[in-house]
Amino acid sequence: MDMHLTGKRVLITGGSKGIGLACAEAFAAEGCDIVLSARDGAALAAAADSVRAKAQVRVETLAADLSRDDERERLHAAFPDIDILVNNAGAIPSGRLQDIPIARWKQAWDLKVIGYVHMCQLYLPAMEARKSGAIVNIIGMAGRAPRAGYIAGGAGNAALIAFTSAIGAAAQASGVKVVGINPAVTKTDRMLTQARTNAKLKFGDEERWAETLTGLPFGRPIEASEIADLAVFLASPRGHYVNGTVVDVDGGGMFR
Repeated sequence: MDMHLTGKRVLITGGSKGIGLACAEAFAAEGCDIVLSARDGAALAAAADSVRAKAQVRVETLAADLSRDDERERLHAAFPDIDILVNNAGAIPSGRLQDIPIARWKQAWDLKVIGYVHMCQLYLPAMEARKSGAIVNIIGMAGRAPRAGYIAGGAGNAALIAFTSAIGAAAQASGVKVVGINPAVTKTDRMLTQARTNAKLKFGDEERWAETLTGLPFGRPIEASEIADLAVFLASPRGHYVNGTVVDVDGGGMFR
């Protein structure tokens, strides 16, 4: 299916691995030029090479700590003209209220929650001025089904769900769409990190992490490419009327 995205410029934060890299590869396959940002310059370079090897598109990178206001502003100054923004940077730690020091809580929210809000503040006005553009926020199922063992992430994701719906409802008047995706357990490096934390909380032994991943819908975690394919559709003209909503991708697990 032609998604009518050829020549569009897509900025993906947290683009060096996992869902971010999968999104880069999926948009590149549709003929989009790609801008990737993450902290690790070497990882970004490797990701860019991987994308270029699969698609004949332009891939640019900028290493930045997107938990910082000035670094987000630096990214915007370097790449102000973006057709599609995919907010993906963020790794809020697992843990109960008593397990996460407030400094770590703030640090995590500065990257994912405040980071998403600020990136939208930076890029949405130009999209609205030219009456075209799309923003896709990669959020997380914990915002729908919060648990005490992932309280910082659940609360942050719930805030981003509300934020995404609110700005999507307003932006459509200017021809811009804002949507979100709530992945459940997705096969990435972060999945293993969270599984180890959950195993330590539940069993007192992080090496029993595999036991926290049993009973998943369809007997497996989500592939990062599945989230990426959905992001492409939602950002494209094919998904034009899907706006102001956050799509839950959990295989129906929330209702089991």
